[in-house]
This record gives sequence, structure tokens and C-alpha cells, in this order.
Amino acid sequence: MYIPMKESRKIKVGITHGDINGVGYEVILKTLGDDRILELCTPIVYGSAKIAAFYRKSLDIAPFNFHQIASALDARDGDYNIINVVSEDVRVEPGVSTDEAGKAAFMALDRAVTDLRNGEIDVLVTAPINKHNIQSETFTFPGHTEYLEASVGDENKSLMILCNDNVRVALVTTHLPIAKVPEAITKDAIVEKLRIFNESLKKDFGFDCPRIAVLSLNPHAGENGLLGKEEQEVIMPAIEEAQGEKIQCFGPYAADGLFGSGQFSRFDGILAMYHDQGLAPFKTIAMESGVNFTAGLPIVRTSPDHGTGYDIAGKGEASEASFREAIYKAIDVFRNRKEYAFIRRNPLRRQYFDKSGDNVVLDLTKDDTEV
Repeated sequence: MYIPMKESRKIKVGITHGDINGVGYEVILKTLGDDRILELCTPIVYGSAKIAAFYRKSLDIAPFNFHQIASALDARDGDYNIINVVSEDVRVEPGVSTDEAGKAAFMALDRAVTDLRNGEIDVLVTAPINKHNIQSETFTFPGHTEYLEASVGDENKSLMILCNDNVRVALVTTHLPIAKVPEAITKDAIVEKLRIFNESLKKDFGFDCPRIAVLSLNPHAGENGLLGKEEQEVIMPAIEEAQGEKIQCFGPYAADGLFGSGQFSRFDGILAMYHDQGLAPFKTIAMESGVNFTAGLPIVRTSPDHGTGYDIAGKGEASEASFREAIYKAIDVFRNRKEYAFIRRNPLRRQYFDKSGDNVVLDLTKDDTEV
């Protein structure tokens, strides 16, 4: 009988405040305002107690106390912990993109990633950043995903997955101008993403033999070359190569037909070729339950599936649903990885019979995890 591994302590969830002029603090405060969060984890916010107090008062959010700490190692279970990473004189301008907000966002991210790398927190949940104002000599990436791959990837490749309990959409290309997408869609790129996606669906989401739908690049899956040849020359060969590696992937499917007909629900994951092809239908389906998960890396990172929300920042209109789901998903993935490793901790050696059929011989040259 399988007995799940028990947690020796609550999971430490590092939370970065994101762009201080966006909805980050609002969704963080609204989420942490529910004390049930403390039953699941130990939250540690990387930000500013002063800015948190500003938003709490201006948005009339029910008060609760932050336990201010200097190190994640000092975090207390049963408390909302906060590490001050920005100076107290930083200027807050809700709804406005400023260089100062970009610097504050990076300072929180940099400190949290350092603690994550050192094992001082278990998972990372990031509030939205402004991809433009965060740019600097120390941050030259299109977004969180690419920064994390470079910082804590240990040479592993990352994969952006947008998910909720019903659908999981991964992307071959992410933050790339649409004009550059076709040249980035190569057989090797698709196969690489399928490998990462397949492994993540097993390890992070608990699917033993996941089924993956692969979307086409062109309308109507290219109409046999009439509307484009990428399906025939690139995507199909990639699917066939992945199938040769025992990855259960199928397609290519036209995106409008797969999502519009509801056929997406027959698959455990959908691999889209580019950002909006996958995210537009996902966000329509997921509504406020969507989460952005960075797969393929040795760390666990999630975020809400929305941006800074400058248009509603400081107005009390932001929904915390996606941010709350991001915390839940980070905890779920962390536990799933632990259990995945636990049940495979002592894999059986491959066995075969000798020619007489009488004796079982162990192949000691192999260390197989598949039986």
C-alpha cells in the first residue's frame, strides 16, 4: 500500500509584490485576508510593509498584521511574513508606469529568487510586472519565465503553461513578435517543448500517460499546403518524432476547431505554436481561475494569468481569484513533485529470462524507472 510522504512543516511560499503601481498589492492583500491560507502554507511577501499599509488603507481592506523579518529563515508559521526589499521613500503612483516601480519590482524578484535558489523558500508566486519598466542592465529578459530559466534553470529549458483544473495550454514560442513566429517554429523546438510538457504533465500534474494535442500554425491546419506548409514540413515530423519517444501527442489541429468544438477537453494538455493562439482561448475558458506556471525548471513558480491592471489599479476593483489559485497551484505542484519522487525512489531493475526460460536475470547495467 502506498503511503504518501508527510510534510515536516508548512510549505514556505515566497510572494513578490510585482509592479507597485499595478494591482499586485491589492490581489496579495485580498488573498492573504483569508486566514485559511495560513492553514496551507507560510506566506513570505518580498516587498514593503509601508506600501502594503498604503494600499490596505486606501482600498479599505480589512486590516491584518505583517510580521516583518530580515530573512526567510525567520518566517513564522501562522503569521503573514514580509521582507522589506525597497526603501521607505519609494513613490507609489497607482496606474502609472515608472522607472522607480520597475526597480522595486526587480529588487523583490531578485531577493526572492536568491532565497529560492538557497532553499530558504519552497515555491515562488509572482505578482505581475511591467515588462518594459523593469528593463535594466541586470534585467534584460522578455519576462519572468526567461529570467528564471537563466537564474535558476541549471541549464534546463523552461516552458510556459497556462492552467486551471480543466485545461493546460503550453506554448512553443512566448513573448515574440508575431512576424518572427514562423521562423521560430522548428521541428527541434516543437519536440523539445513536447518533451518538457509531457514530463511536466506527469510530474507536476499527476497524469500517468498524458495525451497532448498539438495545434497547427496556419488556419485550417494549412489545408494540405494551400494555406501554408509548416504543418506538413515541420509540425507533423515533430509529432512523429515525439511519438517515437512514446509521447502521446496528436495533431496538428486547427485552434479554432479544437477549442470551439470543445474537443480540447479530451486532452490533458494542448501545445500552441504562439502566445495569443493559446492564451486567448485559455483565458476565455478559464475566466478568473487561470494560472501561469513555469514548467521544466527545478523550482516551482506560478503567477496569476493577468497583467499589472493599470486601468483599475488603486480602485479596489481587482479580483484576487487568479492570484489565490496561483498559490494553490504552487502548493499542489510542490506536493506532486515530492510524491512523484517518493514513489519512484527505489525503481526495479529490468528483468528478463535466460534462453532456457528457467532463470530470471537482473540487468545490472540499467537503472530504469519504467517497469
